[in-house]
Amino acid sequence: AGTLKLTLAQYRSMAAFAMFASDLDAATRRQLTRGERLMELLKQPQYAPYPLSHQVMLLYAGTRGYLDQVDKDRVNEWSRAFLRYMDTSHANIGQNIMETKRLNNEDALRQAIVDFNASWS
Repeated sequence: AGTLKLTLAQYRSMAAFAMFASDLDAATRRQLTRGERLMELLKQPQYAPYPLSHQVMLLYAGTRGYLDQVDKDRVNEWSRAFLRYMDTSHANIGQNIMETKRLNNEDALRQAIVDFNASWS
């Protein structure tokens, strides 16, 4: 949660600054891009919140930059496809998160995200 709060605070600060700036450096553009995607990730269907395991996996992907190349308008589509992929191909990761209330196998999740992104278009 700390990483998410910090990233979103930086995004909001940069977004306010960017409204008045014409030239933005690459680091600022990356920060704005990541913040936009995180804001999209936080949108959940009304009356159907994601289970803890899905929230953890999505926020991990978003805060680590795995959505930076996804078009902002496709983040919701990416999220749905990614969660289907995780539930069918890597259900053990989600089950472990639900049982322990922690992300114990970060390497497995990281590799699953990389594999998914390689096949997603």
